[in-house]
Amino acid sequence: MRSADLLADASVASGPSRPRWPAAMARPSGVMLVSWFLGSVLLAFIVVPLLGLAISQSGASLVHVAALPEVRNAILLSFASALLATSVAALIGVPLAYALAHATFPGRGIVAAIVDIPLAVPHTVAGIALLFAFGRRGIFGAPAEAWLGLRFWGTVAGIVIAMLFVSVPYTVSAARIGFESVDPRLEKVARTLGMGAWRVLWHVTLPLAWRSIATGLILTCARAISEFGAVVILVYYPMTAPVKIYELFLRFGLNEAAAMATLLLALSLILLILFRWLAQGQGRASGYGR
Repeated sequence: MRSADLLADASVASGPSRPRWPAAMARPSGVMLVSWFLGSVLLAFIVVPLLGLAISQSGASLVHVAALPEVRNAILLSFASALLATSVAALIGVPLAYALAHATFPGRGIVAAIVDIPLAVPHTVAGIALLFAFGRRGIFGAPAEAWLGLRFWGTVAGIVIAMLFVSVPYTVSAARIGFESVDPRLEKVARTLGMGAWRVLWHVTLPLAWRSIATGLILTCARAISEFGAVVILVYYPMTAPVKIYELFLRFGLNEAAAMATLLLALSLILLILFRWLAQGQGRASGYGR
């Protein structure tokens, strides 16, 4: 019997063939359906309150609030201070992440835990701790004012310090994961080709870990913009955008505060999207690690 006849008999015996799903439209598994359902609950939990805030405000109220000089100054101060805090986080956080990823030493886990402490400490507690350290009689504040004329309470420097304290763990954690994701064999090959440690770092390690580092810096900047508790205790004035929103709520009620909150939300989203586009380009966002 020919093979064609055998195939025909087999198809008849097996009954009508089931429709096949195209490769691009594979039938979703039960696990995937449950994952999407629960994920949709989370997305709704995040989006619905923000969308409710946005649609509660008219264009006229947003224009009115945006026209207030103190509102514009507070928003600009928040963005400028957050960029400064992010720059300092890159300067001192990325090297620490590199050391944690590449060096093995006693107490390495303790160092990593110390870096993560600001994520667990209530930010009002962080503000009080910073006030003890950077206040008039603080261990850092008193010498800085006496020797450098630099004050941290009630100044932009204090805002940057408060933002940096609560947001730098994002830079260190993301950068560490990025450095750990780099194949050490590539670094070893570069060394065998005659490249020194610094050249390997600049030409091999950093380019491969860049997306994770950029993700950490973006999260650091976003977290710094939104900081309230530590800033309001260490500085309060000049007012950042979150502090100004709180003041508007106390003085004029919910409507004025909601209008500025919507404005800050829109500007923050634009900035976040821009930073992510610059960091990731047109490719797929890598998130943490690979």
